[in-house]
Amino acid sequence: MSEQQIKITLAQLNPTVGDVTGNAAKARAAREKAKADGADLVVLSELFVAGYPPEDLVLKPAFQSACRAAIEELARETADGGPAMLIGTPWVEDGKLYNACALLDEGRIAALRYKANLPNYGVFDEKRLFARGPASGPVTVRGVRIGVPICEDIWLEESEEYENVVECLAETGAEILIVPNGSPYARDKADLRLSIVVARVTESGLPLIYLNEMGGQDELIFDGASFALNADLSVAAQLPAFEENITTLIWRKTADGWRCNGPITPQLEGDKADYAACVLGLRDYVRKNGFPGVLLGVSGGIDSALCAAIAVDALGADKVRGVMLPFRYTAQVSLDDAAKLATALGIRYEVLPIADAVNGFEAILAPVFKGLERDITEENLQARARGTLLMAISNKTGAMVVTTGNKSEMSVGYATLYGDMNGGFNPIKDIYKTEVFRLSSLRNAWKPDGALGPSGEVIPVNIIIRPPTAELRENQTDQDSLPPYDVLDAILERLVEREEPLATIIAAGFDRDVVTRIDRLLNIAEYKRRQAAPGVKVTRKNFGRDRRYPITNRFRDFGQALPEPDDKLVTRTSRASAEAFEG
Repeated sequence: MSEQQIKITLAQLNPTVGDVTGNAAKARAAREKAKADGADLVVLSELFVAGYPPEDLVLKPAFQSACRAAIEELARETADGGPAMLIGTPWVEDGKLYNACALLDEGRIAALRYKANLPNYGVFDEKRLFARGPASGPVTVRGVRIGVPICEDIWLEESEEYENVVECLAETGAEILIVPNGSPYARDKADLRLSIVVARVTESGLPLIYLNEMGGQDELIFDGASFALNADLSVAAQLPAFEENITTLIWRKTADGWRCNGPITPQLEGDKADYAACVLGLRDYVRKNGFPGVLLGVSGGIDSALCAAIAVDALGADKVRGVMLPFRYTAQVSLDDAAKLATALGIRYEVLPIADAVNGFEAILAPVFKGLERDITEENLQARARGTLLMAISNKTGAMVVTTGNKSEMSVGYATLYGDMNGGFNPIKDIYKTEVFRLSSLRNAWKPDGALGPSGEVIPVNIIIRPPTAELRENQTDQDSLPPYDVLDAILERLVEREEPLATIIAAGFDRDVVTRIDRLLNIAEYKRRQAAPGVKVTRKNFGRDRRYPITNRFRDFGQALPEPDDKLVTRTSRASAEAFEG
């Protein structure tokens, strides 16, 4: 490094949780690329060697030892005179487990920095896994003092427990801030990250590099989209989203501090970002879990059509199999549209009529159901016959069943357990029905970089414009059981994402009876959601990771105006007692 310059390589990579050897190999390859670029330092994301989030896996002593051994081996390799490495790892010290970042240089572990602020909200659960680290000063790389706050250490919270790590680093002489992150994707998350980084740069007067993980881990998608800001808040660099990337940035010291003018990649936004997240989530779930491919029921409806397009974009047509499972209520237009979809996507496709299975079930049940009226029970037999057949093909071939229920259906229980809910993963689980329509139209006009499916119209327009139907009885449409999807989704967004009281929703102009009915359906469907396949998270509050409600739950909001709290009933003595108890 010359006196006025430092080269820092950002390795925005896709680790796999638990694959310590594979993750270390990725880090090693990134260092070789950095070495070829003449870099002084290569940076990897939070807990990279373990994969993020490791959840309770990180509590296993054998796993902790494997991570440490990998870090020590990588450290020994830095004796070759190449770049230093800053890499995230779990680390045990004095009997405590830390979320750490290790600086490896000159054949040794030159420094360790521990995460001080542990998130415990939404999808995060770090307080039960890790000990809080102390606020520490910067590390030194080639004579440059670099501050290493880890992820949540820059997401300031107004609480007595919060450690102002950035302030500490600025006061102890940091010249550049490098933040390793495991920050999952959600809509508008990029704007939120930028606002947080702007606040930290403004407060500290220091340039900041935000290095984020990329890849899918169960429900979570890490979009990468790493970036850097100069001290004057100008964008120093912007890496692409939803893809691995290794970029070396040249930072030069000026009279006003360190500055960089690196590459700036345009970012995906809105529906395009959501679609790319769904593709990445399915791709990594299938590949990281070792499935040879996927299959799904293709009904001629829009949900399965969108899932089929996502699957082909994620895996390629040769790894996707569509199965049409018609019964007597299946319209010819559904058969035609499903066949057109399969042809457009280029997937293997077959038709397996289910009449014999359904009639067989009804014959077996006839003595038990004698004297009882036909109802939804017989309708659900159709869905369960389909689910059984798809799972049989999965068992025989090893291919994973993709389940196709959207968030609107998951919210109100408009799905059949052990039927259309069968499957291993759901790419549109967090996508409302109105958004399914938008994403389908979008896919016909655009596809993300790296998508393996064909360009152009892959979802027949008739599937998009045709009224949705489960086709479980004659002339059925979804709107027989549910309000119009634009109304339903608007109410659900307020109930699920915003947690609004019913009185507030009704006051906004929604019909009281409709709102209370949707709220009731949302509550009673919790037991179904607990048994649903995992699926990609794209909203602020998905089911399972974010929104965790009890199944047994007697509380109901009846839509009355909320009573004002009576502070007069809380005496000074009771407040003091409560504070003493909490302390």
